[in-house]
Amino acid sequence: MPNYAYEALNSAGKPQKGTVEAGSSEEAIQRIKAQGYFPTSVREQKIKGQKTQDKSGGGKKKKKKGGQITISIGGVGQKKLTLFTRQLSTLQDAGLPLLRSLQILEQQQKPGKLKSILSGVCEDVEAGSTLSDAMAKHPKAFDRLYCKMVNAGEIGGVLDLILQRLANFMEKAQRLKRRIIGAMIYPTVVIIVAVLIVTGIMYFVIPQFQEIFNDFEVALPWLTLFLIDASAWVAGTLHPDQIVPGWIWIIFGPIIVFFIFKLIRKTGPGRAATDVVRIRIPVLGNLMRKTSIARFTRTLGTLISAGVPILEAILITRDTSGNYVYEKALTKVHDSIREGETFAEPLRESKVCDSLVVNMIDVGEETGDLDTMLMKIADNYDEEVDVAVQSLLSLLEPLLVVVLGGIIGTIVVALFLPLVAMIESVSGGI
Repeated sequence: MPNYAYEALNSAGKPQKGTVEAGSSEEAIQRIKAQGYFPTSVREQKIKGQKTQDKSGGGKKKKKKGGQITISIGGVGQKKLTLFTRQLSTLQDAGLPLLRSLQILEQQQKPGKLKSILSGVCEDVEAGSTLSDAMAKHPKAFDRLYCKMVNAGEIGGVLDLILQRLANFMEKAQRLKRRIIGAMIYPTVVIIVAVLIVTGIMYFVIPQFQEIFNDFEVALPWLTLFLIDASAWVAGTLHPDQIVPGWIWIIFGPIIVFFIFKLIRKTGPGRAATDVVRIRIPVLGNLMRKTSIARFTRTLGTLISAGVPILEAILITRDTSGNYVYEKALTKVHDSIREGETFAEPLRESKVCDSLVVNMIDVGEETGDLDTMLMKIADNYDEEVDVAVQSLLSLLEPLLVVVLGGIIGTIVVALFLPLVAMIESVSGGI
C-alpha cells in the first residue's frame, strides 16, 4: 500500500505533519480524521525511480507538442482568473472529470501567462497531484486564499460549490475596487489638467507680462513679485545656481513621491506607519476603514463557509487584509480563539471596527452562524463604501472648483494690479 504525506491541524489548531499508509487518498483522509486531525494537504509519496503511468496503463509520459513555446510577461489579471474559476465551477457541476475540465479550459485560453500556468497544472494533476497542490506551485496566479479554499473543496467533496463561492467572492472584490478607482478618475484628471494649465501660464504667459512691467518701470505689488518669482522658478531662471527647472519637479515630483512611498512600504515599520496614517486621514480614512472591514469580513466569511478551519482562515485573512492595523487586530483574534476565548472581545478591544460589526460577530458566534454574519457585514459595508464614495465626490467637486478658481483669480489679480498703476501713471502724464 502506498504512503501518503499529510499536513493537518489538531484540535487546538496547531499544524501537524506525518505519513499514513492507505489504499487511496480518500482512505488516507479518513485515517487522518480518525486520529483527531483536520487534514489540509494529503499527497502520495512517490518512490524514487517510479514512473508515472497514464490512464491507459501504457507507462508513457505525455509529451508536449513540439515547437510550441509560450512566452508570457506579467501576471494573471483578476478578470481572467475570475472567469476561469466560474467556468471550472460550471464544468465540475456538470460532472466532467477534473483533468478533462482543466484541459478544456487550457485549450480555450489565448497564449499568455494563464495558458502556460494551466498547462503546468494539468500536467501535475495528471501525474497524481491534487488540484490545490498543483495550483500552489503558481502563487502569482493562485494565492494562498485561493489554494486553501480549493483544498477545502477537495477534502469536503464539494469543489464545484467552493469554486462558485470563490468566483462570487472575487467578483464582489473586483466590483468594490472598480467603484473606488472609477470614483477617483474624475478628480485625478481635473487636477492633472489644472496643474498643466497653471504650469503653462507660469512658463509662457507670466514672462511676457514681466517684460511689459519692466518697460514701463512701474512699482510692482508684493503679490505680483511673488508671481514673477514663482514663474522664474518654474522656468529655471530664479537663481543663477538653479540646476533643475521647477516644471520638472511639478511633472516628475508626484512620480518620485510615489516610488518613495512604495519603498517605505517595503519595510515593516514603514508599512505600519503609513497604514496607521491612511486610516486617520479625514474623509479618506473613513472610506479606507470601511473598505478594509468589507474586505476582511468577506474573506473570512468565504473561508469559513468553505470549511476551512477558523484558525487557518483567520491567518489567511490576516495575510490578505492589506492593512497593518487589521492584521494586528486579527492576530489578537487568532491568539484569543486558540486559547479558547471569543472572536468578538479582542476585536472590540482593538477598536478598529464599529460596535455594530463587533456585536454582529458576537451574535454569529453564539448562534453558530459566524460565516453568515460576516457576509452580511461585508454586504452592508459594500453599500456604505458606495455612499462614502458618492459623498467624497460630492465634496471634491465644489472643493476643486473653489481651489482652481482661487488659483486663477490670484494670477489675474496679480497681473492686473500693475496694469491699473500703469494706466493711472499714463493718465497723470497726459
